[in-house]
Amino acid sequence: MTSPPSTTAAHRPDGARKNAGAQASGGGRLERLRANPWLTLVSVALGVIMVGLDGTVVSIANPFIARDLDASLQSLQWVTNAYLLALAVLLIVGGKLGDRFGRKKVFLVGIAGFAVTSLLVGLSGSIGEVIVWRALQGVFGALLMPNTLALLRSVFPAEKLNSAIGIWGASSAISIAAGPIIGGLLVENVSWESVFYLNIPVGVVALVVGLAVVRESRNEEPGQRFDPLGLLLLSGGLFALVYGVVKAQSWGWGSVNTLGFLGGAVVLLVLFVLAELRVAQPLLPMSLFRDRSVTLGSILVLVNFFAMFGVLFFLTLYLQNVHGYSAVDTGLRLLPLTAVFMVGSPVAASLTTRFGPRVPIGVGMFVLSLALFWMTTLGTHTSYLRLWPSLLAIGVGIAFVSVASAEAIVGNAPLELSGVAGGLQSTAMQLGGAIGTSVLGSVLAARVEGVLFDRTVSAGAPPEIAARAAQGTEEVVQGLVPTSTGASGQVADAVAAGAHAAFMSGLHVALLVGATVALLGALAAPLIRTSGRPGDAVPAFAA
Repeated sequence: MTSPPSTTAAHRPDGARKNAGAQASGGGRLERLRANPWLTLVSVALGVIMVGLDGTVVSIANPFIARDLDASLQSLQWVTNAYLLALAVLLIVGGKLGDRFGRKKVFLVGIAGFAVTSLLVGLSGSIGEVIVWRALQGVFGALLMPNTLALLRSVFPAEKLNSAIGIWGASSAISIAAGPIIGGLLVENVSWESVFYLNIPVGVVALVVGLAVVRESRNEEPGQRFDPLGLLLLSGGLFALVYGVVKAQSWGWGSVNTLGFLGGAVVLLVLFVLAELRVAQPLLPMSLFRDRSVTLGSILVLVNFFAMFGVLFFLTLYLQNVHGYSAVDTGLRLLPLTAVFMVGSPVAASLTTRFGPRVPIGVGMFVLSLALFWMTTLGTHTSYLRLWPSLLAIGVGIAFVSVASAEAIVGNAPLELSGVAGGLQSTAMQLGGAIGTSVLGSVLAARVEGVLFDRTVSAGAPPEIAARAAQGTEEVVQGLVPTSTGASGQVADAVAAGAHAAFMSGLHVALLVGATVALLGALAAPLIRTSGRPGDAVPAFAA
């Protein structure tokens, strides 16, 4: 009986041998691609660019969304707040999921989900739909952001990692810089929906590149379990904290609602800590905080973004409502900040490699503090020539602290917890921004309310007109002029001058608070140490 032909490679027909060889060659090429860490950097940078674009274009699109969908101011605020809440609450969870189930897998799910929800926002027919899809965007952003850190750390050799992070930070700066300009052009010439559709091609490219070139990594420790109680307590505590802080401006910091949410947040987070100390495999191991640098690094990231976001929010109002610049013009005038952020990120990476994180963090926060102190000299009619040097200095501060803070936080965390540590850093950033905007907004509003009447009278308005203008505090804290005062001609000009003077007075006090906080952070920076694992540098924050 004749035996069947052999199916080994040596005895296959020529076509089959060629096909097998092609498959082997294709697999080899794919492995070579995945062995190249710079291609992984391209993938994660595209993901961060997508999130960066979304964060900047939404603020440009909001007035157009309000007009088209007949949205109230409170509803419009939730277009941003729903995203912020979901993101801040789930960042640590997203990092934990990546550590356990695969960082590439969770990152790509975040990319795909973020692109799809961007499409759904654009297709929304009501403000309620926009808010729902924006909240889901936050969920997918929380899957995406912390895992970029862990993916980079898993593929780059120690001597190359900080350089790569400098380039990655620069790509984030490009998206932040381009967002207001691209968004302004799109909303003015196409539609507000188009600014969300912009995420779709970026997301598709990031997904395709990620599937092809990113190598999977995860925590390989056996017997891992999830921590449902920790998830509920942490998510509930962060939700109560962020929601209470965001709503404090409208409720008042001393209101029952605000105190209830903030008190509830404290209780839930204390219970979370107690629960994590008793769980064999906690969601956020408390042992991370035994390292002084992890704890201090997290606090300083929060402090940095408290000062930065709180001030930049009102600086945008200053440019648009006091100076009257359009959205596109405002974006162009903020370019010194983002351009220096772009150039300064590689510089910060080099400094971090050479000196460790304490030097760039300390220098960055000190420079940020000086910039904010200098901005207290701004007036209603101050030339832009007086403003742009401060923007340059703020860009330096952002770049230095953002790049170096990862060495303090993720660099001192065990490798298997790099996703969780990345989520911790991103959470500190988001909390700092939310708290800074709300606290400094309240500081500004309190100052405006206290001086508005006197500044309006000093500008030449009759007391009865000034009294009516003083009822428009909500408009004045945005840099606007109160409406319906019954004034005309010179009196209206006096009301406008008084309103702008009151806004500037409030802005100066907010700047002083932000500058003082940044200065305290600079003084604390020398306490941070370099990673205990020599050369084990780590990536920067997820913006």
